[in-house]
Amino acid sequence: MTHVSTRPRRISVSEVLTRLGPPEPMIEAKVRDRIDEYARCFIAHSPLAMMATADAAGRTDCSPRGDYPGFVKVLDERTIALPDRPGNKIADSFRNLDENDGVGLCFLVPGVREVLRVNGSGYVTDEPDVLVRMRTEAKQPQFAIVVEVAETYFHCGRALIRSRLWDPASQALAEGMPSIGEVAAAQFGVDQDPALLEQFLESGYRELY
Repeated sequence: MTHVSTRPRRISVSEVLTRLGPPEPMIEAKVRDRIDEYARCFIAHSPLAMMATADAAGRTDCSPRGDYPGFVKVLDERTIALPDRPGNKIADSFRNLDENDGVGLCFLVPGVREVLRVNGSGYVTDEPDVLVRMRTEAKQPQFAIVVEVAETYFHCGRALIRSRLWDPASQALAEGMPSIGEVAAAQFGVDQDPALLEQFLESGYRELY
């Protein structure tokens, strides 16, 4: 019997570009090489950003970054900084930036269907003058990620429109999901022992994620 691979076929980028056709001139013209007043305003209102990095081998990682609106600071028109809030201490982004300084960000504002994309190069800092600007509720981050901006542009809202992300009715999707407690208990193998499970759920397991 001939084995048939289930891996989808790969096509070249030249074929993709041929089939897509060229972008409209105005699409290319929207790309900026700095944080203009509109991008600055968007960042000031954004409580959530997705940050993508990659290591020297090209293995990628994308992580959410969130806090109060404006938690990402615009230091000048070509530089922004993201606070490193307490997390799981895996430090994937830090490790990647040490090997490959490329970084891409998508900023979101609740209720706004467009996304602000920022691309550039990044590094980690503990500069006191930067960290003090990120102090919240008397807590100051230990580190920040500085991004030297290469390009910014607003991405059209089709993805968020199709996803209905900001539609309150979409929150009903969460009802069909297992809780993170159930996921964690299964992954750590404590879901079969009621006593151990109760202890686990009361232990602050969320910090493990």
